[in-house]
Amino acid sequence: MIALAAPAALLNANPGLGARLVGAAVVATFMGSYVLFRDWERFGPLLLRHPTLLAADTLFGSLLLISAGPDTTLAYVSVCTPLLAGIVYGWRGAAVFASLQSLIFLLVYATTQNPATTVAERLLLPGLCVIAGAVGSALRNLMFRFGAATKALTEVQARLAVTEAIAEERARLAREMHDSVAKTLYGVALAADGLAGSADRMNPTLVKEQAELVARSARRAAAESRELLADLRREADSTDVLGELAARTRDFGTRTNLAATYHPTGEEETPLIPPAVARQLLTIATEAMENAHRHAAPTRVDVSAGVHGDLLCMTVYDDGRGLPQGTTLEQLRSTGHFGLVGMVERAASLGARIRIGRGTHSKGTEVRLELPLTTLAPGSA
Repeated sequence: MIALAAPAALLNANPGLGARLVGAAVVATFMGSYVLFRDWERFGPLLLRHPTLLAADTLFGSLLLISAGPDTTLAYVSVCTPLLAGIVYGWRGAAVFASLQSLIFLLVYATTQNPATTVAERLLLPGLCVIAGAVGSALRNLMFRFGAATKALTEVQARLAVTEAIAEERARLAREMHDSVAKTLYGVALAADGLAGSADRMNPTLVKEQAELVARSARRAAAESRELLADLRREADSTDVLGELAARTRDFGTRTNLAATYHPTGEEETPLIPPAVARQLLTIATEAMENAHRHAAPTRVDVSAGVHGDLLCMTVYDDGRGLPQGTTLEQLRSTGHFGLVGMVERAASLGARIRIGRGTHSKGTEVRLELPLTTLAPGSA
């Protein structure tokens, strides 16, 4: 608006010193506005600390207004000065600059000496200055209240985020305890029972095997406890994960005397698996095997894993009695059976799809997990 009013102000200015003053006012006001608009973060605080800068800008603008006249667009732009003062300095600043701008308008009308201008027309722009100052002060109060409300909302959201993080961590620790340490200790108890039964028959070979099984299971429980408490993340590639899955399957068969076999599937090469993802996959497989042994009375358990297309697929199948009809996660959660619930939660945390049911089999239970390979990219876990 200053640029649009500059030609009229320069044409109406007196030649010589008057034109130079008006030209200087054009440059000063335009550059001041441009600098504030371009880099408010840097110069805005300076304007907040020194109201005299806005007063100087107002006085430079008055030279343009006197030269251009009160009927130009610059007059209505000048009304925004009290509005800005109200926003920046509050009601006191609005009152000061509304009074200053009103006096400037009255001075402009006095210098023009246009007899056709009525008193109402002369008081219109000063009245608008007062209204603009009041609006600016009200906007300032509204923005401060909005800022306080936003700050309070941010604090509430932060508390909720902390609460959710704590709840999620507690749920994760509960899953880890249930799916790793608790299951391993249960295996230790079974092995100890077998050892006690073997001791009655005084079979040294069988006693030795059962003792080794107890020791191996106890060491595994200790390792899982240390890993859980320290929140360790193993650095494992795909071969280590598949090898660990095969080892866990063999260990499960040894402890339970079930026919447990592992079958690698897929023709594509398995990509590198982030440690956190590998841990979840192994835990889901282990939980599926333990659930089969404890609840399904199977005669065999088949485990397979491999890449098929753009999916990493892992299945655990047992030929046991299968799930009861109408079983839901809510029922399992309410009755304290968290094994299947934990598997579903772990799969969801990986972005994988898990299906629990008969699958393509006529009986038994198949746990099938499909993990998109895109989730295995670095930084995605």
